[in-house]
Amino acid sequence: MRILGIDPGLRRTGFGVIDAQGPSLRYVASGTIVVPPDLPLAERLKLILTHITEVIEQSKPDTSAIEKVFVNSNPASTLLLGQARGAALCALAVGGLDVHEYTALQIKKTVTGSGHAAKEQIQLMVQRLLQLNGLPAPDSADALACAISHAHHSSVVGGLQKSGAITTGPRRRIRAGRILG
Repeated sequence: MRILGIDPGLRRTGFGVIDAQGPSLRYVASGTIVVPPDLPLAERLKLILTHITEVIEQSKPDTSAIEKVFVNSNPASTLLLGQARGAALCALAVGGLDVHEYTALQIKKTVTGSGHAAKEQIQLMVQRLLQLNGLPAPDSADALACAISHAHHSSVVGGLQKSGAITTGPRRRIRAGRILG
């Protein structure tokens, strides 16, 4: 399964692509979309959407994972970050990908074992888990960590479903505002 992870940001949006086969993880690609702060907001959001669409076209992921955003001390910054996240979500949806969302705490805990890990710890564990030659850039590392989290979570859920420990109901799709059974 090929997973695209996204760490959304209005100034810097990280992306990371990995292949996951059972417990085996393999690095495919990563990078950071740097958005010039002097552009109008609509152009900044368009740049995020366009670049993530290009990443999807080039890497052909099977699914995606994105970091959830929570309110922080600055409401204006939270709103702008939410808009950047919305542009990323639109690119993923238009690309036909299922989107899985994880909080920063879930990602950090999955990758490092601590929900309060520092950025440097994330970078080191991503380097180790994906057997990279050097440290990935911070935004790329966060995106790769998000993809790694999804690989681990989907592996656990898949194992529980196979064992019969959990079941899921039929998936429902929504198209053009209508729910299809």
